[in-house]
Amino acid sequence: MTSLYDMPVIKLYTRINAPIEVCFDLARSIDLHTDSMQHTGETAIAGKMHGLIEPGETVTWRAKHFGIWQSLTSKITEFDRPNYFVDEMVKGAFKRFRHEHRFEQSGGATIMTDIFDFDAPFGFLGKIVVVLFLRKYMIQLLERRNVEIKQTAENQHKALSV
Repeated sequence: MTSLYDMPVIKLYTRINAPIEVCFDLARSIDLHTDSMQHTGETAIAGKMHGLIEPGETVTWRAKHFGIWQSLTSKITEFDRPNYFVDEMVKGAFKRFRHEHRFEQSGGATIMTDIFDFDAPFGFLGKIVVVLFLRKYMIQLLERRNVEIKQTAENQHKALSV
């Protein structure tokens, strides 16, 4: 259980039976991200709006979370294809967030690691919100996105292998 004093860092690992380059590119696909977040109505409204986001580029997302339409702009601040990239919030509802996307080749598969380091606004009240439900909500969003990346990568890999 997360305490009020813990930094809200989420770390997820996903094993994908596909080449590292495929996984890396799908993780930075604006279109795949939009598909994986249909339940929130998420869409890119500014910056890079389709295709693969590149170093230094920004994207502004609009989505409905907790019944409220919100916008969030993130920027690709670090990039080393196909090993990792980082997107960081430039503007949005969080106090801050930094999302590392790491990729490792392992026995014919790719291990995709998400390290999502964030902080909610509103001081102590924000920390309570993180502990009560925001951390769990963010894990579910990331896991949903990762399932989409995994399925798409493995289906593409199977199609090419036939």
